Amino acid sequence: MRKKILLAFTVFSMTVCAQDDVNVQCEDTCTHVHGIDLSHYQGEVFWETVGSNTKMAYVYLKATEGGDRIDPTYERNIQLAQKNGLKVGSYHYYRPKTEQAKQLENFKTQCLPGEQDLLPMIDVETTQGLSTDEFCDSLFKFLDMIEEAYKQKPLLYTFRNFYNRHLVGKIDDYQLMIAMYTAEEPVLADERDITMWQYTGKGRIVGINGYVDKSRFMGKHGLREIRFKH
Repeated sequence: MRKKILLAFTVFSMTVCAQDDVNVQCEDTCTHVHGIDLSHYQGEVFWETVGSNTKMAYVYLKATEGGDRIDPTYERNIQLAQKNGLKVGSYHYYRPKTEQAKQLENFKTQCLPGEQDLLPMIDVETTQGLSTDEFCDSLFKFLDMIEEAYKQKPLLYTFRNFYNRHLVGKIDDYQLMIAMYTAEEPVLADERDITMWQYTGKGRIVGINGYVDKSRFMGKHGLREIRFKH
């Protein structure tokens, strides 16, 4: 019985280590540029610790969602993240069934051009029950409005499977951050270029309680490509 328990513990430990390897990726040994994204789910962040003791170079902060939701930690986070040396971008969680003009105005109240280091990012991960054509019609109208408002195309965030199901060949002019939580780099159905990869939703960083999303640039891509043009 004792041997079985030890064997089970060993297997469990190996599994946890393998999962940890996926979550850490190569951030401690590689030359890729790594970063995080945060919202109120992470609670109070100790930005001085994050800025001093991690390899994270940038952070995307949730600013808004839909037509009226504002992340309550956004204002504090953007000020302290920049103060402690991180390049900062802001993102909006897109709701396809909510009027685009209301969503734009909501985002504009928080994502102020003078405070941005990085391109605005649009988080696209639900159709809210719309058909692909209806969803795309809604999304593309909003993206055009964002580009007009900020004078540059936003970065788009989505999951690999969501892209493959709804967006293949339809957003070639946009840079992508693709979420896929595996040890292997993501490859899209149309094999198009990916600028950034969110490789885990269960990362750990000193200074942040609980899990945090981590991402990195793919290949030779880097921060200069997503800088906010003032």
